[in-house]
Formats: sequence, structure tokens, C-alpha cells
Amino acid sequence: MAEVDEVLRRHAPIAADALDQVEAAAWSEGERWGRIELVELISVACAAQLGVPPLTPPERFRGRRRDGGDADGPHPTDRLTGPDRTILDFAVQFSLDVSAVTDEQRSGLFEQLGEQVAGVAAVVFVMDFVPRARAALGALIGGAHGIGPPGTSPAPDEVPIWDALGAFIRAVPQLDALDPITSELVRLRGARQHQCRLCQSLRSRPALLAGADEETFAGADEYERSDLSPLQKAALAFTDAMIWTPGQLESSAVRLVELASEEQRVELVLDVTRNALNKIAVALGADAAHVDEGIEIYDVDADGGLVYGLTLG
Repeated sequence: MAEVDEVLRRHAPIAADALDQVEAAAWSEGERWGRIELVELISVACAAQLGVPPLTPPERFRGRRRDGGDADGPHPTDRLTGPDRTILDFAVQFSLDVSAVTDEQRSGLFEQLGEQVAGVAAVVFVMDFVPRARAALGALIGGAHGIGPPGTSPAPDEVPIWDALGAFIRAVPQLDALDPITSELVRLRGARQHQCRLCQSLRSRPALLAGADEETFAGADEYERSDLSPLQKAALAFTDAMIWTPGQLESSAVRLVELASEEQRVELVLDVTRNALNKIAVALGADAAHVDEGIEIYDVDADGGLVYGLTLG
């Protein structure tokens, strides 16, 4: 585990710190709601159905109960309140297949939580996808399931959840071990698996300038039968594994290790994780494309922010 953490920080120190901040901020957000037990239960429920180890709360939160008592293990589901049950049911579906979140689940969440919805969805994303990322890094680098709890993050109450996610979103595009076409194919694969309307409508300006076209991007669908490179096919297969079978990464990891450098593997995991933030928009029905038809060209600015509505000229 220490070896994996060291490799991650060697190749992507800013993104690694941001990932730690994201994880710590999720627990802090749960404390702010008064729902630490529920966040732990979401973590366990998501991890159980994915086949990966769950995130565990920082030491100061462990064993705490809403009634002030101490107990081991997660809060029993039969004691959940109506709002907590609504959140847990939403989280399980979010993790399993976000495109299948129902209008009833979505409306129930808004009715129960109001302005807290975005924060709740962000915490669910962390409990769902950060364990996948840590399992993927372990499979690609150390053969382990994860890299353990964050060790260098600031105090949890110093980083609001959306600030932490924003820092992670901006940090990952600064990595450049993967070529822009491969990165864009990976992004599109995740967009289509999660059925994000906005993400499917976008095309990367750097990828287009590097020679990609719609025929290239179509390869993200039937990639094994496409003319994509062996590395691109392996990257897409590993993307699928992170999304659908994160507890069974071995075969796709072996394939990718044979073709990708250590730095490329780290970047791929962070790319897939960053791209998967589209699950929040999809889950909340906020993923509408900016264009009514066709595609929209985007790029990333020097600070890691997205710029939309560009041309190739």
C-alpha cells in the first residue's frame, strides 16, 4: 500500500493531495449534516456491491452514534429515518448504474433534502468512486486493493466538499502522460456508460487537432473490433472494468501493465475518476447538453478549467 501511495504521489502529487482532500471532505460533510453513520453505511453498501474495500472514516469519527453512544460497525439499516433511507437507496443505485436512477428516486431526494441535494450527491460519489480508484491503483501498481486512508490531507473541516472536488477536477488535466486522443476516448467511453448527455456531446479540441475524427471516437463503442491501438483498447477495457467490475480488475490490469508506463497507468485511473463526476449530473438530471444537435468542442485552460463552445480555427 505504501508503495502504491508513493507511486501516485511521484507521478501526480497535486492530484494525489486533491484526492485525499476529497475523501476527507466527504466525511466532514457528513459531520455537518449530522449523518456520519449514514455516510459510513453508504460507503459499506457501495463497496459491498462493487467488491472493493470501503472507505473508512477518519479516527475521530469512528464508532460515533447519533445518540452519543459508542458502537462498532456501521449503523443498522432498520434504524434509518425516512430521509436516510431515501439517501441510501439513491446511493446504491448511483453506484450500481447511475443511468438507471429513476425519476421517483430523484424527486424523493429533492423533496427530502432540498438545498442539501448537491452536497449529498457529492458525498455519494466519493463513497462510490474513490474506492474504485484506490482499488485500480493497487491493481495496476502494487497488486493490492487500495492505498489506505489519506495521510497528508488538511483537517477535514478546512475543505468543503465542492472546493475539494473542484481542486481535483483542475489537477487531473495537468497530467500529460497519455496522448490527447487516448484521453478523449477514455472520457467518451465513460460518458456513454454513464449516459451523460453533456459529456457525450463534447469533443476535445486537442484530440481533434491531433488527428481524431468521429470515426476515431466511434471506436470507443466497439473498441475491441476497432482500428484503435493496443494501448487505447487496453485503456478502454480498464475503464470498463473500473465502471462495471471494480472488484475484478486483474485481467484488464495485466493487459494494461504490459502496454502502458507507470505514469500512464496513474493518469488513466485519475482520468476515469475525474470523468466519473458526470455521475452527479446524471443522477440529478442536470446533464443536458449545451447544443440541441451535433457536437461542441471544448478544451482545458491553463488552470485546469473547462472552456466550451470553441472552434478548431
